[in-house]
Amino acid sequence: MFPLVALSILVHASSLNTALTSQKNLGPTLLRDLAPTITGEDQVFNFVIVGGGTASVTIAAQLAEDSSVMVALIEAGSFYELDNAPLSSTPFSDLISSGLSILHYVQGKTLGGSSARNAMIYQRPTIESLQLWADNVNDQSYNWDNILPYFQKSVHFTPPNTDFRAAKPTADFNPNRPLIPMVHSEQETFLTASLNCTNLKVFDLTMAKKILFDSQNNASGVQVNVTGFHVFNINATKEVIVSAGAFQSPQLLMVSGIGPSAMLETFGIPVIVDNANVGQNMWDHVIAGITFPIVTNSATRFVNDATYQAESISQWETNGTGPLSNNNLDFLAWENIPNSLHQNFSSDVLKDLDYFPSDWPEIEYLSASGYLGNFSLPTTDQPSPGNCGSIAIGLVALLSRGNVTIVSADTNDLPLINPNWLDHPANQAIILAGCKHTREIFGTTAVLRGLAGPEYYPGTQYQTNEELTNIIRDSSVMLWHASATCKMGALNDPLAVVDTHAQVIGVQKLQVVDASSFPILPPGHPQSMVFLLSDALAEKIADNIKLTWGLER
Repeated sequence: MFPLVALSILVHASSLNTALTSQKNLGPTLLRDLAPTITGEDQVFNFVIVGGGTASVTIAAQLAEDSSVMVALIEAGSFYELDNAPLSSTPFSDLISSGLSILHYVQGKTLGGSSARNAMIYQRPTIESLQLWADNVNDQSYNWDNILPYFQKSVHFTPPNTDFRAAKPTADFNPNRPLIPMVHSEQETFLTASLNCTNLKVFDLTMAKKILFDSQNNASGVQVNVTGFHVFNINATKEVIVSAGAFQSPQLLMVSGIGPSAMLETFGIPVIVDNANVGQNMWDHVIAGITFPIVTNSATRFVNDATYQAESISQWETNGTGPLSNNNLDFLAWENIPNSLHQNFSSDVLKDLDYFPSDWPEIEYLSASGYLGNFSLPTTDQPSPGNCGSIAIGLVALLSRGNVTIVSADTNDLPLINPNWLDHPANQAIILAGCKHTREIFGTTAVLRGLAGPEYYPGTQYQTNEELTNIIRDSSVMLWHASATCKMGALNDPLAVVDTHAQVIGVQKLQVVDASSFPILPPGHPQSMVFLLSDALAEKIADNIKLTWGLER
């Protein structure tokens, strides 16, 4: 998912904190009505779900529809309305980029997961990319025709308010394009609807330590830690479902004994299933930015001009309009690299790119009203004074693969993330060509009218392929779309961690349901696929569980 980028956090944080004030009555209500009684003693439920994110909240609510079962939802964070969401995006693990720089990777450590903090970008995968997904896992229920009804079900379209919409935001408003003007997390949607469910308990601020297994390798519960209590168990009589995200789902599997045996033995973890693929196969989009000074107001002014900042906050607080009513990413575009640049690719690069179907774009362009230059220094490298406009170049045809590894047997110790995002020669070639083409876009007559000077970042002194590649390596950043670290696949897939029903291969009564279980990362932003997991696959999984255990459907 694409939570607010560093610039957007700078621009929106104070206003969004204020915007959440009216919602803060929701958290205490949920805490009161769905809170368990914690004594430090073991507890027993039918279903135990780890992670309070987009998919897991949905599954919990759907399982709790049967009043005969008890459902426990475990979340290390809490309610984002109480924690001031934009400022509480907990810095996650350090990661090593391809340029060997150390960056922080943030995630949605809160009920609702990253659905509570994303940039409100929604678009569906291409038809052929879903066919690749279906073929990859040998299950045609994942192809476009079979998935489309779930996409349609997961979206509630809200037309734009033309009274507040800018005069010419696009050439023409397309009523068939889904737009979501305000973020509503899965916590708001599903947990609020479950307030009257006495059989659903939410363990917030609770850290899952490891999954428990019986002698037959059936998942039997989760060991947890709550501040002020000794470690205790939340036992599951029917099923354990892990939905802790692309980093902590594989981490939890590994500290529980499912993963590469050599690594587990290094940390004294008894091996239950030797699967070298846990934490591997990580896909994540990567972006680099080109920035020019522009003649209109931008987020750069907001960062540097205290008066303008105060006026914008007041405008937002008064009627919800102004610069802070915008997510700062108005225009997105996807394409294959133009032939004029494509012809410079080597035969090996072209051969490798044949992996992707014909409707899978190689590059994405994201416009931003502000400075998106050196992403490794977002808060200290802001231009002052003036206004900036940027185009971020996103790598979509991914051939580099990263990984997630543990550093100890304790989930309190964050895993190490190694994205390898520009490791593959084809990915280097694509993003380099994308930056060159972006310079061509800034040189067109239409765009030149809005520019106030020459290229600000990286600057015209960078011209050769080697110079541009080096600056891209040093300044690029992830799009927060990490996926596929617990890869879905057929039972005979040597790279699979879960099967097409999300069951962990090698054990019973254990599922992984989140972006980590993607077999591939489709082009564009995965928000729609994560919603599909929550609103469609979660429904199918919940139905399958209900059928398996004879629950009400």
